[in-house]
Amino acid sequence: MSLTILGLSGALTHDPSAALYIDGRLVAAAEEERFVRDKHAKNRMPYEAAKFCLAFAGIRPRDVDVVAIPFAPIAITEKARWHYAKRYWYAPDRGLDAIVLGNRRFHRYKKRIEWCLAQLGFDLRKVRIEAVEHHLAHASSAYHCSGFTEKTAIMGIDGKGEYATTFFGYGENGRIHKIKEFYDPDSLGGLYGAITEYLGFEMLDGEYKVMGMAPYGDPSRYDFSRLAKFEHGELVINTDYANVIGLRRYKEQGKGYYFSPKLIDWLGPMRHGDIADDPYIHYAASMQKLFEDLALQMMDYYLGDILRETGRLAFAGGGALNVKLNQKIIARPEVKELFVQPASGDSGTAVGAASYVSVQRGVAVEKMEHVYLGPRYTNEDVIAACTRHPARPQWQRLEDGDAAVPRRIAKILADGHPVAWFQGRMEFGPRALGGRSILGCPSAPGVADRINEQIKFRERWRPFCPSMLDTVGPQMLQTDHPAPFMTFTFEVAEEWKTRVPEVVHEDGTSRAQVLRREFNPRYYDLMKELETLTGNGVVLNTSLNRRGEPMICSPTDALDMFFGSDLQYLVMEDVLVTKDDVG
Repeated sequence: MSLTILGLSGALTHDPSAALYIDGRLVAAAEEERFVRDKHAKNRMPYEAAKFCLAFAGIRPRDVDVVAIPFAPIAITEKARWHYAKRYWYAPDRGLDAIVLGNRRFHRYKKRIEWCLAQLGFDLRKVRIEAVEHHLAHASSAYHCSGFTEKTAIMGIDGKGEYATTFFGYGENGRIHKIKEFYDPDSLGGLYGAITEYLGFEMLDGEYKVMGMAPYGDPSRYDFSRLAKFEHGELVINTDYANVIGLRRYKEQGKGYYFSPKLIDWLGPMRHGDIADDPYIHYAASMQKLFEDLALQMMDYYLGDILRETGRLAFAGGGALNVKLNQKIIARPEVKELFVQPASGDSGTAVGAASYVSVQRGVAVEKMEHVYLGPRYTNEDVIAACTRHPARPQWQRLEDGDAAVPRRIAKILADGHPVAWFQGRMEFGPRALGGRSILGCPSAPGVADRINEQIKFRERWRPFCPSMLDTVGPQMLQTDHPAPFMTFTFEVAEEWKTRVPEVVHEDGTSRAQVLRREFNPRYYDLMKELETLTGNGVVLNTSLNRRGEPMICSPTDALDMFFGSDLQYLVMEDVLVTKDDVG
């Protein structure tokens, strides 16, 4: 008997997404932001993403057995709501609301999901909606997609779900067991987000910028230990400074932040602008160190015995995108392998909820080995987009595309030019992995600065990442640990720091994608051609978008970006688009 499950996220008013499992196989998954061209798609439902998933699979709403959502009601008898009310004593209206109307957000979300389903053509009298606790969805997205067959430690760190902020548990024989949860406001992810705001970035979007800024600073310059502590098995955030609500929030120009005026009194004014300067680089370094130290302490306390037993860890939640923490985890002698859900943030909970329901119904899900799960476009689609575009792009179709495209693009890269690379199915999750990428030659001096300043228009101190052949990974990264998703950083071997300097960060590390050919043959062949030309089977890879925009989805999106930047070359499938001043 067939089992079709549609997962829909968007409970927390950001990052709505859809994922479709058919008989345990993840057929399609996509984020709403890519279709509606609104980063994080705040306050939207995953209508376009769900419509794509159904259309790609060639199924109708009546063919879906279950709609799984990653948000569930929390009983008044559980301590989560009481913990929230007690810890936010200084905002009694919020505390009372949590106790009396604690599931109001769930009911509001469910109504919006039902509205979305009705728009998609579902019969609400017949559709079955199953709610999965938010952190169980994160846990499932990591454990059930990891492919681990041994007993597996599971960790989840994010801002918060219903009330939980942190999850420790284990998976065994397909079942997930909770060991410990922490509840709002005791959130390490929330604290990182609050400091992200203080450092002048958007929460939910700028945490990786703080992580990128941290290597420029000295974590010993400022002691951030007053902000949070982990003692006797409990995490406590100091809400005198951060993770604050109501009247305790610092306000500037009418906007309230998740930190208090007391933080300003201690550290000075908020950072503004694009410059990574003193003392803010040191604040970033101190926050990163505190995050790593506390996360590792909690992991040791709750998961240490399991890790020493089997060495397997599955990790999800927004905190799992902190690649510097992941580097420290992999370095632990008791950790044999770490699987980080590539869409660790809330968009990945669509996969998590659907996979959880699938396993609950007796259908195991496949290991997640790639994220090429979004739309794909044909050469005919690309040519039609070029024909319709008001900029009247000049294009040529590269004949014998499978061989010609990698060879031609590798030559352009080796000559020092960045290239917009649009091939195959769009990636699911925040990382460009050779589907919707801007590429550069990592040995070409200045190519990273050029992409930052003239193409992506982002902060000059932001690092770029490498994609590399699986034959290169062990040499350059000095490890055989799998790294298909750019979810880890690694120390780069000394020789390679000078061979590919444009993809090595200030601290000598790289956040790498190590590619096996079977998952993206054309991208792999491009790197082989580049290896022939330069001696290095490595390419600089960043997402195909401009600052503040979602990653590109369609050929029209790509053309809009191409003509709104200094890019000179765009290749979409077998079609090469160039600007007038390029021969």
